[in-house]
Amino acid sequence: MNIWSILPDWDWVHRGRVHWLWAVLALIALLAALEWNGRDALARFLSPVMQRRLVTRPSVERTVARLALVTLALFACVLALMRPRSVAGGETVLSSKVAADVVVVLDVSKSMLAEDVAPNRLVRARAEIERMVKQLDGQRVGLVAFAGRAVTLCPLTPDQAFFNLALRGVDTRSVSRGGTRIGDAIRVALKTFPTGPGAKLIVLITDGEDHESDPLGAARQAKLAGVRVVAVGLGSEEGSPIVITDPRTGARTEMRHDDQPVMSRLDGETLRKMALETGGAYVPAGTSALDLESIVRENITPILRAEADQSLRVVPAEKYGWLVALALVALLVALGVGAYAGRDP
Repeated sequence: MNIWSILPDWDWVHRGRVHWLWAVLALIALLAALEWNGRDALARFLSPVMQRRLVTRPSVERTVARLALVTLALFACVLALMRPRSVAGGETVLSSKVAADVVVVLDVSKSMLAEDVAPNRLVRARAEIERMVKQLDGQRVGLVAFAGRAVTLCPLTPDQAFFNLALRGVDTRSVSRGGTRIGDAIRVALKTFPTGPGAKLIVLITDGEDHESDPLGAARQAKLAGVRVVAVGLGSEEGSPIVITDPRTGARTEMRHDDQPVMSRLDGETLRKMALETGGAYVPAGTSALDLESIVRENITPILRAEADQSLRVVPAEKYGWLVALALVALLVALGVGAYAGRDP
């Protein structure tokens, strides 16, 4: 027998649960068999006259009625668990859903150890990125670290715990080659994005100038892929020496190369052009405290809202409520029928 032919023409969300009805029928058959065997066993020990005198029990009609009501209640419960819905009588609403993929591209060159942002640029950036990801709850996030080369440390994932685990392990040794190749980092990040609709965003955090990796060309590739770039620039565009504290001795030393101080110089103009090319935003954080929370609120959130998929859709009317009510009423009536003990004639 096709069960669907006797059920209302609704949208059943959990259709597979319809087979639980067979288990209900098996349970009712078992209860009926136990009831019948109980009556038969009593008849073997007592005559009908003595049964009427010594035993008070529901009549056969009431027993059948009680089993029928229990069957109805269990059937209603199973049908309610299948979650029936109907488009007829549903509500038409404006749906606005943001399906965003956000890849954080983090500079891990040695210049990120500069202490103009306490305790240093890299540690502060990690802490702020972790706070930023909390604001992106429900979106997929990924992580790319770069210096002289770029590596994907966390592919796009909705699992924030896994992302944070990868983020906390990031340091200047995460990438084997020194330098700052922003263009290569953008190209690696682009490979992590899937094809299809949805907001795609790269959050680039760097404090250096690019070393011949054509970042503007990478920005044009991002534009063609529908990916926007929000660039956050740390440090000074005029250039500043990098001072690092030894964690064991506390001694502060200036990084030097060939007896010359190593200068960290931010190429803000290139970052600005990259953001403009992709329709993103450039945030010159400078040497002040990095605040990605406000950057998300003022720059990233508006971009994601602009990419939101807005459409009219019909929310079906839920029908399981009256099935639950029917089950409760049937159980209460069954209890009432069982509570009255009549006598067999």
